[in-house]
Amino acid sequence: MTEHKSKDQEVKMEEKPIVEKAVHAHPENKTHEHKTEPIVEHKPAKEDKPKTEVKKESPKPKITKKDEAIAHGHSMPLSKRHCMYISAFIKNKKIDQAIADLEQVIKFKKIVPFKGEIPHRKGKGMMSGRYPIKASKMFIKLLKGLRGNVLVNGMDLEKTKIIFGSANWASRPMRKGGARAKRTHVLIKAMESKEE
Repeated sequence: MTEHKSKDQEVKMEEKPIVEKAVHAHPENKTHEHKTEPIVEHKPAKEDKPKTEVKKESPKPKITKKDEAIAHGHSMPLSKRHCMYISAFIKNKKIDQAIADLEQVIKFKKIVPFKGEIPHRKGKGMMSGRYPIKASKMFIKLLKGLRGNVLVNGMDLEKTKIIFGSANWASRPMRKGGARAKRTHVLIKAMESKEE
């Protein structure tokens, strides 16, 4: 009997470490399998990225050619008389030529013809005249604006001439002592000549 018991005990003793090994081995295998799993990085799909929309270029506006160009000076602080004579001085001239002539007036090298009791000036066919410097400077700015309008209207600058210029009184504000300030509306027109 003792032999049978000892054999049974030996069998049990032998079985215990095997069971313990199996128990210990099982979680180790799990952890080992867990560690060896490949790490997958979740990258955002291509569809998630904001799509850059390609903007279509808007067509350039077509330039509609016009026959004439206009420049308007509103309430210019100039003498009406000076504006009248400068308008007559630049009439029938090309815009660049008129600007060059007024620059010569500013330098006292050219005279704007005036009528009335005005001192006589030297020059071919010149009776009397003045050097309206302030008015000439403001007319140059007005003529540069006219030149821009000519180009925008699709006209040929070389064939364009000043055909009309007028000066009219604007509303004149009161000054101290009952005097009125000088204010003048100026209108200049240029037209492309059709002569070849």
